[in-house]
Amino acid sequence: MAHGLEIAVRERALIGEGPTWDAEAGRLIWVDILSSRVHLLDTSTGRRAILATIQHVGAAKPRAAGGFVVNLRDGIGLYDAEGAFRWLRRETVPDRRGNDAAVGPDGTLWAGTMRYDERPGGGTLSRVFPDGTARTVVPDATVSNGLGWSPDGTSMYYIDTPTHRVDVFTVTDDGGAVDRRTLVDLDGVPGAPDGLTVDADGCVWVAFFDGHAVRRYTPEGKLDRTVELPVSRPTACAFGGSGLTDLFVTTAANGTDPAVEPLAGSVLVLRDAGQGLPQPAFTG
Repeated sequence: MAHGLEIAVRERALIGEGPTWDAEAGRLIWVDILSSRVHLLDTSTGRRAILATIQHVGAAKPRAAGGFVVNLRDGIGLYDAEGAFRWLRRETVPDRRGNDAAVGPDGTLWAGTMRYDERPGGGTLSRVFPDGTARTVVPDATVSNGLGWSPDGTSMYYIDTPTHRVDVFTVTDDGGAVDRRTLVDLDGVPGAPDGLTVDADGCVWVAFFDGHAVRRYTPEGKLDRTVELPVSRPTACAFGGSGLTDLFVTTAANGTDPAVEPLAGSVLVLRDAGQGLPQPAFTG
C-alpha cells in the first residue's frame, strides 16, 4: 500500500460510502448503501457500532440536536440521539433512491438521488431545509454524487458521475448555488469520479470508482497528487481524526473478487494526508 495508508476498518461493505467525521462525538460515520447500515467508528478506542436503517441509505450526517439525518430510498429521515426514527421529508419515486449528501455551511442538507438503473436524468440534487421543505438545484442528474464547499464558502463543488467532471457553483448570499460550470474535465482519467472532499487549502480530493485511486485537484482544477489504492472501487473520502489530518476512504466490494481484492469494502485511512475542514451538522 501507499506510504501512510492503513486499514481503518476491515469490512466487506457492498457499497461503503459517505465518510463523515463527527467532531462532537469524535467518531467516523459511513454507510453501506445496499446493506441499509450506518457504521460508526470511535477512532480513539476502535469501538464500532451499527445502526440498521429502514431502507437503502445513501448518506448519514450528524444532527446538531444529536442523532443523524439520513438520505433514504424514499426521502430524508431523522434518527434522534436515542435511535427513534421519523420522516423529515418523504418523497417516494419508483425505482429511485437517495445517494450521496452533504451539509452546507448554513446547516442545510444537500441530498442527491439516482435511479437504480442509472437512467440518464433520473436523479436530482436538492437542498433540504430544517423544516423539511426542499428546493431542487439540479433536476436532471444521473448519479448525483460528491459535494463540498470551498474554505471561504463561496464555491460549491459537485459531481454527477457520468459527466466525468467536477463542477463548481457560486454560492449565493442565502446559501444557494448558481452559475454551474466545469472545474475539471476528467475524460481519460481511469475510473469514474464518485465522492469528494475539500481540504483547508481549497483543493478537491476525488475518489475514482474502478480507478484504484484518490486524486487531489487544486482550486484551478490542476491535478497535483494521486494516491494509488489496493482496491479498485474507492467511493468517497473525508478528513477526520482529532486534528482533521487523516484521509478516510470508503470502498465497495460489490462486483469484486475477494480472492483478488481482499480489502474491497473496507475503510482505508491515509495518515497525515493534509488538513481537512470542520464539517457542520444538520440543523434540522
